[in-house]
Amino acid sequence: MKIYRLHEIQKLPISKEKAWEFLSSPENLKTITPDYMGFDILSGADRPMFAGQIIQYIVTPILGIKTKWVTEITHVKDGEYFVDEQRFGPYALWHHKHFIKEIDGGVEMEDIIDYKVPLGFLGQLVHPILVKPKLTEIFNYRKQKLEALFGTY
Repeated sequence: MKIYRLHEIQKLPISKEKAWEFLSSPENLKTITPDYMGFDILSGADRPMFAGQIIQYIVTPILGIKTKWVTEITHVKDGEYFVDEQRFGPYALWHHKHFIKEIDGGVEMEDIIDYKVPLGFLGQLVHPILVKPKLTEIFNYRKQKLEALFGTY
């Protein structure tokens, strides 16, 4: 069983409060997801983030295949971090930690995602040519979108 990790850091010239307000609102996930992914929230994003919150989405990650994705917000420390875990969806495991810390002139946002692809050995073969490049593309899009919204550090 191979578990992969994606680790991204981005600095933005905004206050910690503004970063938290944006990132902790589940509705804003659509804003920082590429349009071609057909990201739609079905339920669970109607209130501010809290531990135990279940959010259901429809997403089209590859080949135009619509997939239901259900995540649970498992941990929240206001203004500092939150964790979402996939309960149902395209991955065999998805554990995503979001950290926000104040730095001189802005904030540093850190994403640590531990994930496992489905389909065992076949999934591991596909990972470097399909899954990893797609995740990298999505996070590059997020970086660009956040810079367009808030400026560059």
